[in-house]
Amino acid sequence: MGALVRRPPHKTDEGRKTLPWPGATAARMFQERNVEAMPQFSVPLGKLAKQLNLESLYAPKDLWQIPITTADINRPGIMLAGFYQYFDATRIQIIGMVEMAYLKDLPDDERRNHLEKLFSMKPPTVIISRGMDPLDEMLDFARWYDVPLMRSAETSSTLMSNLISYLNVELAPRVTRHGVCVEVYGEGILILGDSGVGKSETAVELVKRGHRLIADDAVELRRTSGTTVIGTSPENIRHFLELRGIGIVNVARTFGIGAVKTSANIDLVVELEPWDKSKTYDRTGLTGENYEILGVQIPSTVIPVMPGRNLAVILETAAITNRQKKMGYSAAQELLTRLGLEDDLSNKT
Repeated sequence: MGALVRRPPHKTDEGRKTLPWPGATAARMFQERNVEAMPQFSVPLGKLAKQLNLESLYAPKDLWQIPITTADINRPGIMLAGFYQYFDATRIQIIGMVEMAYLKDLPDDERRNHLEKLFSMKPPTVIISRGMDPLDEMLDFARWYDVPLMRSAETSSTLMSNLISYLNVELAPRVTRHGVCVEVYGEGILILGDSGVGKSETAVELVKRGHRLIADDAVELRRTSGTTVIGTSPENIRHFLELRGIGIVNVARTFGIGAVKTSANIDLVVELEPWDKSKTYDRTGLTGENYEILGVQIPSTVIPVMPGRNLAVILETAAITNRQKKMGYSAAQELLTRLGLEDDLSNKT
């Protein structure tokens, strides 16, 4: 391989680096048009590297100071072939076996030109898959344009899947709700209600019955897809629970590590409220209600609270019933069918 002759990038009157290749303006305009669509959250590259076992080949600064702001991943094959319009430089770039073989087959000058175009757009990082060694030009332009260069032992497909799955959670739109989140029989339940209605007490009873606490008091809800909301706890209060008259309880230390879980999909929203005699509550379960979280509709139910009602057992039943409905079974529908009231069933549904 011939020695690399570095061409310094052009400079403006103010001395700023500009892109030394045609079409740069179109690509930059594409990025500017999409700024408003970028997520408002970020994850440090250092955290991503630790989670996915990425090896740092070059870092212009501490990886924990480099933010990743989008879960979209790109393989820049078409960019390396010469088409660079609509190139989104906010995405992580993956260099796989195909891209590497293509680059090695190019003449030296053409390979340098394409790689300089890629690194001059300053993506958040370029990752080489399959544990392949970087080309000399990659290291040189990574240093010149201050672009982190990393390596993974995974295949390109596996690496991209792992990156997207992890970033979809870390960068998901989120909101915090006052409530309790528990996992009951594998169903994630978000318990809502006014202060003092018995949310934390119900959670403790459920934990004693073998279920798991996700979050108490503040539940962080993240929309990871158009149909999925994940509930988790802010890290600084994770595994802690407040009981009036008792104080703060560390559930993991008190009941064992098996009594807690970091996160869970929200499958059911339960709203606890004091029993209102003037209100009519659902007694059949035929008319399902939904609770909207970040645009996702989640099955919900209102449970009236009064002395003598065992809320833990009621929530266990609600979890089982919700799972049955997802599997296509409804006890209320079966009962009406047995009674010969199919017409009433069709009218109500």
